[in-house]
Amino acid sequence: MLSPLSSLLVDDAVARALKEDLGDAGDITTQATIPADTIIKAVVAARKSGVIAGTELGRTTLRMTGPTTKTLIKSNDGTRVSPGDIILEIEGPARDILSAERVALNFMGHLSGIATATAALVDAVQGTRAKIVCTRKTTPGLRALEKHAVRAGGGQNHRFGLYDAVMIKDNHIAASGGISKALERARQMVGHTVKIEIEIDHVDQLEDALSGGADIVLLDNMSTNDLAHAVKLNNGRAVLEASGNVTIETVRDIAVTGVDIISSGWITHSAPTLDLGMDFA
Repeated sequence: MLSPLSSLLVDDAVARALKEDLGDAGDITTQATIPADTIIKAVVAARKSGVIAGTELGRTTLRMTGPTTKTLIKSNDGTRVSPGDIILEIEGPARDILSAERVALNFMGHLSGIATATAALVDAVQGTRAKIVCTRKTTPGLRALEKHAVRAGGGQNHRFGLYDAVMIKDNHIAASGGISKALERARQMVGHTVKIEIEIDHVDQLEDALSGGADIVLLDNMSTNDLAHAVKLNNGRAVLEASGNVTIETVRDIAVTGVDIISSGWITHSAPTLDLGMDFA
């Protein structure tokens, strides 16, 4: 079951977005053209097929601009939708709903796009052991929301930041004097609950990573032949993660090599927005 987003995260993100859009004067177009007592019904519907995420941000946006607005979620996060499917049903003051429209759709379209892109990769690797995960290549300030969208699409989360796991990359290795030294220092510093991952870009570095005690080894930009060879050499000693050149065209071939994890930055930093629209009844 998909865990809900924290209301603290949602409220903060929505408040910042509304302040950016409404400024100090509010929605002057709506105030100038719509009578204050106008009540309307509206729906947010899908215009393309995809997977929904961000419904709570949409509902919160409508609540913040209009405390009397009633919003019913018809398609929960993680729901696969087709064109015309209803996501939100809304009733309330027209001014409040119009002032919320763009922010609500921006959140929901962006996060649903991430969920949709994730689901495409997850579908492509069905029947293999590989799990699709995201990375730290996220929009500043929206990481927790975008990682939630990945989960809505059936993927899993990598570390959330620099604070919750050790990930030794090529520049760390170069600056510390090598794989063995980097791993030794990391193991001396962190507690037993913290996982240590190290990135390698050649199969001949794998044994050093394993003997140094890495819990996870990231196989960066390797060919499928090299990935399969690494899986054989590893023999279940560490979790193997493949990264680099992960697309809908390549992900299946990567998965069948036997790696445990496939990480993709594209699903958060470049996924196209899912086309959603608000229409008045």
